[in-house]
Amino acid sequence: MTTRTAKSAAAPEGAGGTHDSPHGELTVVLGRSEKTDERQLGGKAARLSELMDAGLPVPPAFCLTTGLFELFLTESGLSARIRGRSAEEVRALIAGSELPAPVRDPVLAAYAELGRPRVAVRSSAVKEDSAGQSFAGQHDTVLDIAGDEALLDAVKTCWASLWSDRAAVYRERAEDPGAMAVVVQQMIHPDAAGVLFTTDPTSRDPHRMVVEACWGLGEGLVAGRVTADLFVVDDRTLQVVEERIRHKVTKCVPLEPGRVGIAKVDAAARNSPCLTADRLTELAALAVRVREYYGTEQDIEWVVQDERLHLLQARPITTAAPAAASRSPYITPVSPEISRNTLWSRMDIGEIFTGVMTPLGQSFAQYYQMNVHADCASAVGVRDPGPVALHMGYLQGHVYLNISYTAYMLGQCLPTRDQRHFTARFVSEEVDLADYRNPFGRFPGGAEDVKALLYWAKHTAKEMAGMKKRSKEMVAARLYQFDRARRIDLERLDRRELNAELTRHLGWFHDMHVGYMPYYINAFGFYGVLAELCPKWLGSAGENLQNRVKTDMSSLRTVESARDLWVLAQAAKDRPRVMRIIRESPLEQIVDKLQGDQEGRAFWHDHVEEFLRVNGTRGRQEMELTHPRWIDDPSYVFQMIRRYAEDGFSIDEILERSRAYQDGDAATVLQQLPVAKRKVIEKVISLYVLCSELRETTRMSMVTSIWLVRNVVYEVGRRLVEEGVLHSLDEVAFVDFADVLRYLDSDVDASAVFSRQRLDEARRLVRHHDRLPEPPLTIIGEYDPARAPTRAADSSGAGRERLEGLGAGPGRVVGRARVIEDLVWQADEFKADEIIVARFTDASWTPLFAIAGGVVTDIGSMLSHSSIVAREFNVPSVVNTKHATERITTGDLIAVDGDAGVVEILEDKETEL
Repeated sequence: MTTRTAKSAAAPEGAGGTHDSPHGELTVVLGRSEKTDERQLGGKAARLSELMDAGLPVPPAFCLTTGLFELFLTESGLSARIRGRSAEEVRALIAGSELPAPVRDPVLAAYAELGRPRVAVRSSAVKEDSAGQSFAGQHDTVLDIAGDEALLDAVKTCWASLWSDRAAVYRERAEDPGAMAVVVQQMIHPDAAGVLFTTDPTSRDPHRMVVEACWGLGEGLVAGRVTADLFVVDDRTLQVVEERIRHKVTKCVPLEPGRVGIAKVDAAARNSPCLTADRLTELAALAVRVREYYGTEQDIEWVVQDERLHLLQARPITTAAPAAASRSPYITPVSPEISRNTLWSRMDIGEIFTGVMTPLGQSFAQYYQMNVHADCASAVGVRDPGPVALHMGYLQGHVYLNISYTAYMLGQCLPTRDQRHFTARFVSEEVDLADYRNPFGRFPGGAEDVKALLYWAKHTAKEMAGMKKRSKEMVAARLYQFDRARRIDLERLDRRELNAELTRHLGWFHDMHVGYMPYYINAFGFYGVLAELCPKWLGSAGENLQNRVKTDMSSLRTVESARDLWVLAQAAKDRPRVMRIIRESPLEQIVDKLQGDQEGRAFWHDHVEEFLRVNGTRGRQEMELTHPRWIDDPSYVFQMIRRYAEDGFSIDEILERSRAYQDGDAATVLQQLPVAKRKVIEKVISLYVLCSELRETTRMSMVTSIWLVRNVVYEVGRRLVEEGVLHSLDEVAFVDFADVLRYLDSDVDASAVFSRQRLDEARRLVRHHDRLPEPPLTIIGEYDPARAPTRAADSSGAGRERLEGLGAGPGRVVGRARVIEDLVWQADEFKADEIIVARFTDASWTPLFAIAGGVVTDIGSMLSHSSIVAREFNVPSVVNTKHATERITTGDLIAVDGDAGVVEILEDKETEL
């Protein structure tokens, strides 16, 4: 074989042979050489050339060698000019330079020989994709470009990335950045893409080959921006031994030359596997060949286009399997007896914690646990909260409440002295309490018991007297804190000032959570009293009466957000030019287009700003700091404007849904009782309603306090990206909140606080958790995912007809299901009166509830925020069904019985006539 070279600017196009330049060969067609020189091709190009030589399916490509890079520095005069310059200055010099003819002509000649197709341009630094360091993500890639000038610009981008801060940090700040080659490869527009590990880097089983597959480009998977299917293949038989087909709403696609972004997956493909069985077997066989060729385990990137597989990259797996994770949620040592018998639950611990959390979110939850939660317990009348390390635990990225210790602790309060009432509300079907005994026992009696009860009585009397006043103060403080935060430019603060700002916000975060907790717990308590008294005194007429009790919708701030959004939609609808921008522009461009239009700016100033001031700090799973709030990313707001404007609902029609419900009205049912008992229940109802209203009123103060902390964390993240410590803001998810505090409270170099090793370990742990079965909602003792029960896929549809859960919103409705995995991307698909089917919902879903026919969730409880809102909108709701999102498909005709807690699949979408 011969190595194709470009000799000089005067060399004819397509010329080959030996180059007599002191810089060596300038361009090399990959796969035509008998040997590869990594010093010339860089790590990535050398690997690709070897794969081609081995006969593996790799798209055609050529390499711009390190010799060409050195020629560029010499011919352009940059060799001397970059000495002593900062990395930022060097990158600017390269970007602004013109390529001299001796550099430009060989590049274009090689491109012409390739056929001048659309190409991907990727860095290939020396030592990249080596056994010692992978350099994954450290240097730049430019996808899907065509044409001479676009190619030359992309090459300069890759060369400049050798001086990126992130690459320097990865090299541990080496003075000499080395040399850079560049791969120019024919662009494959894949139907599906992904990665394959020839051994599971997060498992100790040597025969597990792990395949992750997504629709579209693989860049979305690597960045964690799209949902992927998971397959495990036995490397001995090449048979799939495990698979997890997920609901995939979005994919990564080229948006324009050189820029990729997120788009929707076609509805028909969302539940389909990204790889067929035949392609999986073929991919596994190719992976075995790659591993045998190199004699070591490999991390392989692949794509499929028109049922044809292509390999884009192969690098040695440079990471070891993580240490075996604890099977216990405890974060502090306890005795084996306590560990084996503790009851843990994540059923009803507040929607701010629901769902899996990133390392940042989990570490922030731990900050809350260690610095706030004990005072929250004191605020509800607990005299002795005990060791705060026992209150909460963590398992596979989920936050659990220690029900055993909490029940023991709440034994100090009169309403919760009987642990059974509290414990029963957190138990799911996975556990049986028949033989359960609290390992902490009961709160000590005697003098300590008397002191605790007196403390509770005194505190409760004070709480009942002052809770309305505190609510007003919390609301006023929220608006002040919000307005103040909007005036401060965090980018202008130095590290000391930013630390002071975070300290201030954490103080307010503490106060708002402590102020909010009594409303939450007292509503919980009064609801429990109703749930016990109503059936006891009223028989069958009293069943679920507590779920038919409504508060005043005008005083529910969360429900009011639907009204505010409807008003905003009408304001947009009244301005055709504004509505056209919102309806026709990509979500990520709407804000800029509105701000760039005179009428759009007026609409933003007059309507959007006030809406965001009142509602903008809402978001999903608020304790998870990585999730943007509406004010950070108003995409969901624009989706709902589209929805409300098109459906033609009036706000009166929406609110009338709540007023329309008459059957089983609480006042009518209570007339059956003697006066004394009726007065008792009416008093309990009034207290439940009051606490529920105050809970909703102050909830915005609590979530705003989290948003304030998030702002500072992401400002730290922005600075870490600038310094090259983080590759992008996406990596903030892998930061430990304790490290943020340590960084701001010191002058230590950022790279010493946020080590690349710990960031990568956190990323690997997230991927490991993602591959494991989801842990149960409730567990006793320890949990071993290896022993978790699995359900075989039921392609026949048998067993899908009926699901049982908790009836959270009374009434019965029949309608078409809409499975929602990503609220922002799917909000505009939702049709009025469809039934929402989701893993879980929270306050951010409220605008969708206003037009929904019913709600079904995998996770939830009677007092979850979404259940309360569903009742306010008179939406039949069944929560905690465990598997609704797996059993129900969008378009299925289903019946939701919110009284019986049953969901029936009446007709599959496939059978619809």
